[in-house]
Amino acid sequence: MRTDIEIAQAADIMPILEVAAKVGIPMENVMQYGHYKAKVNYTYKTAGKEQGKVILVTAISPTPAGEGKTTTTVGLGDAFSRLGKNAVICLREPSLGPVFGLKGGAAGGGYAQVIPMEDINLHFTGDIHAITSAHNLLAAMLDNHIQQGNLLNIDARTVVYRRVMDMNDRQLRNIVTGLGGKGSGTVREDGFDITAASEVMAVFCLAENISALKKSLSKIVVAYTFAGTPVTAGDLEAAGAMTALLKEAFDPNLVQTLEGTPAIIHGGPFANIAHGCNTVAATRLAMELGDYAITEAGFGADLGAEKFINIKCRRTGISPSAVVLVATIRALKYHGGGNKFDLSKENLIALENGLPNLRRHISNITEKYGLPCVVAINRFPTDTAAEIDIVHKASEEMGVTCTLSEVFGRGGEGGLELANAVLKAIEEKPASMKFTYDLHQPIRAKIETVAKEIYGARKISLTADAAREIKNLEKLGYEDLPICMAKTQYSFTDNAKKLGAPEDFTITIRQVRLSAGAGFVVALAGDIMTMPGLPKTPSAEKIDVDRNGLIKGLF
Repeated sequence: MRTDIEIAQAADIMPILEVAAKVGIPMENVMQYGHYKAKVNYTYKTAGKEQGKVILVTAISPTPAGEGKTTTTVGLGDAFSRLGKNAVICLREPSLGPVFGLKGGAAGGGYAQVIPMEDINLHFTGDIHAITSAHNLLAAMLDNHIQQGNLLNIDARTVVYRRVMDMNDRQLRNIVTGLGGKGSGTVREDGFDITAASEVMAVFCLAENISALKKSLSKIVVAYTFAGTPVTAGDLEAAGAMTALLKEAFDPNLVQTLEGTPAIIHGGPFANIAHGCNTVAATRLAMELGDYAITEAGFGADLGAEKFINIKCRRTGISPSAVVLVATIRALKYHGGGNKFDLSKENLIALENGLPNLRRHISNITEKYGLPCVVAINRFPTDTAAEIDIVHKASEEMGVTCTLSEVFGRGGEGGLELANAVLKAIEEKPASMKFTYDLHQPIRAKIETVAKEIYGARKISLTADAAREIKNLEKLGYEDLPICMAKTQYSFTDNAKKLGAPEDFTITIRQVRLSAGAGFVVALAGDIMTMPGLPKTPSAEKIDVDRNGLIKGLF
């Protein structure tokens, strides 16, 4: 069997100008990055076209067995194209951290990929590097201000703005900066987050236009004065230069699938430590160009989909017409106690025991979010007819359609059943999207509402630091912001080992961080890290380049 990269490298790829022409983008709005990728002016608008319907792809709680959410998104877009529908796919950009770490890239897989996959999974058009630079420019200007006289009276002990890099490096989680004498700055504790967790990334992804981007960047709180007053990027006069670094990056990226379906890839926040959605600019462009904008939200529906709705949709007025919930029989068996080394063997008991995870996600989508749902079984060759039948019946008992998705092995042809089911759901079950909480609730109450209503928790527990920070944020007037939960993706709880659909548990919030520029409050649960580490055997060890410059081992 050919690897993902071998399939991608053998593809008959169209020049990017032809892809742009398929959706009617005039050449003057297309900025080419080589022959096969381009940026599209974010201000581009079609004349008189109705905005396309949004289809959100999410998943059950992920497992080491893999769910294939991005693969399903890409294959669904190709299936829509085969049905003669004008569909545009909208994805996040891969971070180099997972690419060289454990999870892998974010370009799909098998015969449902976006290409050129090597470019997309590596530096692409440089957007994430631009975000890293803009973020670290602000960090440098903050420390320089303290060094050069500190006219804003910043208390260096209260700096809350950490540096970032686009790589998993646990060694940099907690560091001391300013060593080397007076000329090297003020000695203080610092640390790095991964760029996907950067507040600049969140601001970038939620901004509607360049003016809104600059305004939100200026609101980023970096530290506090000795009197306890917030100090912002605007106070440091950094927002203009940061926007200059992000100006070209702000235009969404256009590529294509293996079957030539247009795909927009832009922005890359993780859903376990950030809000997990591609940029608003990209989603708007996909809705502008296509009759259907097929997008994804990171990890399970308790994380990415929850934030897509409560943060992105609330901010923009965008509302999905339907949700696709991706599941695999292998993953459900794992949630039901199946041994991860035996998931290819039929195990009806483990599968039955894992179904509560699927049911809770379905219930959240249909009842808590008020959206039509279609379950997509991402089929593996080892799935048996008896196992498939069990998942079909469980879904139908919840009142939702369940279909097989075979896009990994068959491309768009393997997604036709799913595409037809989604179209039928849009026709027959009008969406009536609901938010999980009221913005005017206190911060603690909003966190507790998500934990109880979406995760199934009995209560939350705040550490002393978290409780103190919530009190401070409400005193400073930030109580009406939405919540961005930072939590393990593997469980509804804050413990990655508690699989399935646990009940009667407590979520511990150990830290609360303000993201005033992005417009939300981050609540960190359990031991979730904003700077991941590399695994014992990182994917980087398998990646190489041959004598002809061809990349090998990239999935």
